[in-house]
Amino acid sequence: MMSGSSASSMSARRGRRRRTASCVQQVCLCDHPKQLNSHQIQMTTERPVQVKVVKVKKSDKGDFYKRQMAWELRDLTEVDAKDSSKENPEFDLHFEKVYKWVASSTAEKNSFISCIWKLNQRYLRKKVEFVNVSPQLLEELPKAEESVPSGESQSVAGGDEDALDDYQELNAREEQDIEGMMDVCEYAISNAEAFAEKLSRELQVLDGANIQSIMASEKQVNILMQLLDEALSEVDTIEGKLSSYEEMLQSVKEQMDHISQSNLLIQISNTNNGKLLDEIQFLVNYMDLSKGHVRALQDGDLSSPKGIEACINASEALLQCMNVALRPGHEKLMAVKQQQQLFSDLRDTFARRLTNHLNNVFVHQGHDQSSSLTQHTAELLLPKHSPLHRELLRYAKLMEWLKTTQREKYEGLSRTYVDYMSRLYEREIKDFFEIAKIKMAGTTKEGKGKFATLPRKESALKQETESLHGSSGKLTGSTSSLNKLAVQGSNSRRSQSSSLLDMGNMSASDLDVADRTKFDKIFEQVLSELEPLCLAEQDFISKFFKLQQSPPPLQVAPQGEGEELDGGQPSRMAPHGEHRHSMSSEKDLVRLMMNKIFQSIETELHSLIALGDKIDSFHSLYMLVKMSHHVWTAENVDPASYLSTTLGNVLVTVKRNFDKCISVQIRQMEEVKISKKSKVGILPFVTGFEEFAELAETIFRSAERRGDLDKAYVKLIRAVFMNVEKVANESQKTPRDVVMMENFHHIFSTLSRLKISCLEAERKEAKHKYTDHLGSYVINSLGQPLEKLNHFFEGVEARVAQGVREEEVSYQLAFNKQELRKVIKEYPGKEVKKGLDNLYRKVDKHLCEEESLLQVVWHSMQDEFIRQYKHFEGLIGRCYPGSGITMDFTIRDMLEYFSSIAQSH
Repeated sequence: MMSGSSASSMSARRGRRRRTASCVQQVCLCDHPKQLNSHQIQMTTERPVQVKVVKVKKSDKGDFYKRQMAWELRDLTEVDAKDSSKENPEFDLHFEKVYKWVASSTAEKNSFISCIWKLNQRYLRKKVEFVNVSPQLLEELPKAEESVPSGESQSVAGGDEDALDDYQELNAREEQDIEGMMDVCEYAISNAEAFAEKLSRELQVLDGANIQSIMASEKQVNILMQLLDEALSEVDTIEGKLSSYEEMLQSVKEQMDHISQSNLLIQISNTNNGKLLDEIQFLVNYMDLSKGHVRALQDGDLSSPKGIEACINASEALLQCMNVALRPGHEKLMAVKQQQQLFSDLRDTFARRLTNHLNNVFVHQGHDQSSSLTQHTAELLLPKHSPLHRELLRYAKLMEWLKTTQREKYEGLSRTYVDYMSRLYEREIKDFFEIAKIKMAGTTKEGKGKFATLPRKESALKQETESLHGSSGKLTGSTSSLNKLAVQGSNSRRSQSSSLLDMGNMSASDLDVADRTKFDKIFEQVLSELEPLCLAEQDFISKFFKLQQSPPPLQVAPQGEGEELDGGQPSRMAPHGEHRHSMSSEKDLVRLMMNKIFQSIETELHSLIALGDKIDSFHSLYMLVKMSHHVWTAENVDPASYLSTTLGNVLVTVKRNFDKCISVQIRQMEEVKISKKSKVGILPFVTGFEEFAELAETIFRSAERRGDLDKAYVKLIRAVFMNVEKVANESQKTPRDVVMMENFHHIFSTLSRLKISCLEAERKEAKHKYTDHLGSYVINSLGQPLEKLNHFFEGVEARVAQGVREEEVSYQLAFNKQELRKVIKEYPGKEVKKGLDNLYRKVDKHLCEEESLLQVVWHSMQDEFIRQYKHFEGLIGRCYPGSGITMDFTIRDMLEYFSSIAQSH
């Protein structure tokens, strides 16, 4: 029984008209002793050999079996008998998974396992592993096979396996012959014994004929044997000849080997001679310096162009010889050592000559006084050093050679050049800036008469022109307000407007635009002279010292360790290797050398800027624009250059001065005081902002740094707005609405004319404030000419608001028709005109002449008066219907009153 009462057997399949040897082993198995269903497992073998394990189930209705499952025996990996020492019918078969079986008895289990073992030995080459199987069971199997008779058909457990191996299937011809014999003999089927006897007789006849044929061919066999013996003797002869030939060939081979060895030795000798010749030729070609080059290195003229060219060629040839990549063993040759020593001596000699010559050139140029400026020079120009640069650039290739071969001497030359050129440039720059300061201060000395009334001491200006490093303190009374540029009516306003920086101390004509323009030209000339000077020197340093591709040869000690930053002695140049880690690139090295050579430029620029700011703080606008432009230009050329860095540092100072100028203006706005006895008019700082904006727009028209001005505009305009309201609140002589209206109208007009985009919101705000305060002033002023009438109709509107119907207002005692007629009689046309005339005079006293708002205000009052008139008539028509009450004057009369009053004044 299997999987619930399985059995095992082995069956054979038979093919059509062929014999098949098969064996069957049948074992009763079950998964559990209580399960007795009829199941069997069969193992079959067939030709060609295919061993399978088949699970079959016995039908309940008959003795036939039904196939359920089959496994290939080659898929079996292990047979586990569970226990070899005890009788146990259970065992496991390991296929793709483990299958557990229970046989009907231990004998059937052993029989089935032995069948599997035998098939494993024959077909699977001992592939299956048997576990817990008794060795005696496996050893007895071959002995049992030997005891079985060979002719019987046996089971797989003990049958004759040789019978299976001797079986041969009949081919088609054999089948045809057997069929033919059976057809000839009529009784082949009915009388098999007679047929077999007949076949036996025929076989005996054929055997006798065969024996006679063999005996008849004996003579021919003897002849054949004789021929074979002759052939063997011929083979022996040929083998002897082949042996002699082989000995001859061996002798020839030995001779050829000897010749080949001799040729190989000759070839090796020739190869060695060729290599030796190549080595000698290599040393001669690459380590031989011509006598002309030796003379140039030892005695060549370093001052003439031809001598310099010869020295350059000789130094390059020497460097090439010294840098030859020697092959292994060359350095041990005495000639090579002598040649290398010669090259080293020539290198040291020429390096010393070159260093001494260039040192003399640097020292001579550093002490040259001919190019120095003097204070009496009329033109503001810096000396050009292009001739010196052209002369020194002839030695550029020699400096590159010196940088490669003698780094210490190269660095010494670099330090010498920086030391002496810094002295030369310091003298020239100092004289140049002194002249610039004299010319800059002269712009104010020309207007000495204008400044005679200012509270500024003359000694302050004199001290500034004589000092090269003046302090950056402020002179609060040294500046004056700006002139307005092409502004209509500016002459009338200038007489009353004060400086934005010095309120009330000086008039706007104290310092005219020409002085500032002259200062702008001087400052631009200074920057224009410095820019090409620095760029030319930086370009020369890069080319002369070869600081473009090779590693940095020179280190400069960082500032701050006992060195002066803004003036004084130049910083010490660090020796080779010191602070090398602080250098990031050759551009940094060039910039550091430029810092030492031009260490006075930044200090002098700061001093010049301080002087310009003291002369007039508005100069910071010019300086901001010019400096921003030059910084922008320098950064486009090289953002990391010395010029870009230096001008950028100075630009920071200029920006601070500009911010300080704006802060001073704002502070002075906050400190402004107004007279209590005179009308306010246009406030000084409002006019001052207008002048500042006009000047700034002129200066910054095409400037790159517009953002700084826009920020300053916003700060100033907010301060103006705030202080206008402050002054309006404090005003006693002039009504608040008039101060706000006039000043915001002026601000709105200024911003509309200048079209400053960043102040568009402030322009709209100024217009809004002007409009609001104009309407407020008009309404407050018009309440006085018809005061009683206004009060009467305000009472009427109050009654209506309380719920009284409009047509019933006339029945109120205080607002009946008689009261209305009484009030109207008090305002005949003449009285109204007289009141308007008084109002015009009062408005005229409130308003200032500069803004010309009288007619605007008067026209607004006319519109408001007409509106009130129409409002009064409407109330009369609604509250006093059919009364026939009208005003003593009409709208036409009012228009005539306003027109005649305006014309009369």
